[in-house]
Amino acid sequence: MVAAGSTTHIVPDRVAIVGAGMVGLATAWFLQERDIEVTVYDREGVAAGASWGNAGWLTPGLATPLPEPAVLKYGVRAVLSPSSPVYVPPTASPRLLSFLTRFARNSTAGRWKTAMESLVPINRQALSAFDLLAKAGVEAETYEAKSFLAAYRTTEERAVLLDEIEHIHAAGQGIEFEAITGDDAREIEPSLSDEIGAAIRLHGQRFINPGDYVQLLADSVVARGGRILSGENVADIVDGIRDTRVVTADGASEQYDAVVMATGAWLGDLARRFGVRTVVQAGRGYSFSVPMAHVPAGPVYFPAQRIACTPLGDRLRVAGMMEFRKPDAKLDPRRIDAIVEAARPLLRDADLDARTFEWVGPRPCTPDGLPLIGATSSPRVFAAGGHGMWGITLGPITGQLLAETITTGRRPAELAPFDPLR
Repeated sequence: MVAAGSTTHIVPDRVAIVGAGMVGLATAWFLQERDIEVTVYDREGVAAGASWGNAGWLTPGLATPLPEPAVLKYGVRAVLSPSSPVYVPPTASPRLLSFLTRFARNSTAGRWKTAMESLVPINRQALSAFDLLAKAGVEAETYEAKSFLAAYRTTEERAVLLDEIEHIHAAGQGIEFEAITGDDAREIEPSLSDEIGAAIRLHGQRFINPGDYVQLLADSVVARGGRILSGENVADIVDGIRDTRVVTADGASEQYDAVVMATGAWLGDLARRFGVRTVVQAGRGYSFSVPMAHVPAGPVYFPAQRIACTPLGDRLRVAGMMEFRKPDAKLDPRRIDAIVEAARPLLRDADLDARTFEWVGPRPCTPDGLPLIGATSSPRVFAAGGHGMWGITLGPITGQLLAETITTGRRPAELAPFDPLR
């Protein structure tokens, strides 16, 4: 190991990453750019958590804190309904109730603004990190959204997002848009039904097929000499005097110079012993794919219903829900049914009864809406998670900035608000 810029920091030769989702694999890839040998562990395999079936939007302009004043308007009765876009089970555990209490405290205009200002610097660099991966030969594509529409029944419904965009601009983040009529929206996107009376067209957005993208990123990590160990459940990280050991559930262990915990909604299982007290709660999202007579040219968003639609080849992925439950709970068909019934009147010629790839994945959410990125109480153990709905959008830039931290010992200014020990 060689000192970097300072006699006190030692550059690691070998780093283990626990978690083979977008964040973990991006961290592995950017560490390889700095000539670090990487091994990635995952309890199941590549993109097995929240990375596979999500909407795949690359929308840093909309990457905002999840706790917001609008969430408080749902009320207790609404969030207990299985058909609600935000669902809390009536048998919520004390841990979940504690998370929700803190989440509610952060759902104020003032705290949202502070959190939004914290996200702006990293959001600005998000797409350039994808471009860097492409330029370096990662064969996964990002697609320019030929159209990106947020569609509503009424102009009154639309006012909510227009107001949020004003607050996004006030926080220093740019996003280009135009407010249009329902007829204008249908001319752009014939897949919208006559129920749509108003819309917002967003510019400069992209999207990916997230499962394919993450798998190709994994292929690149392996092609560059990295190891990916699937089916390896990491039970413990033991911090020694000069190195750390990764211990798997079968009792096997291996030594590394540093370890990155990128385990998504399971982050707290390993991170608590390293001083990370922020609760990471699974906010589970559901999706499925359907055939359509006319697949949209770009993403379609129904904000009032919290439904996100993404074209993937000859099918449309329909995603939604924020279900606060255990990350590995079984898929609940009632959530799929709720998304279907909410989407049915809004889409034209979508065969919502011919669903395939029904999926649920646990988004890792924090009470303040900010991720946990950086060193823990051990200088050799790092956290990378808690991105909520924005792990795909912010995964590559997270990996790039964290790799800089690990190899130089200096934390980039963009990561200061995301201190895992906050």
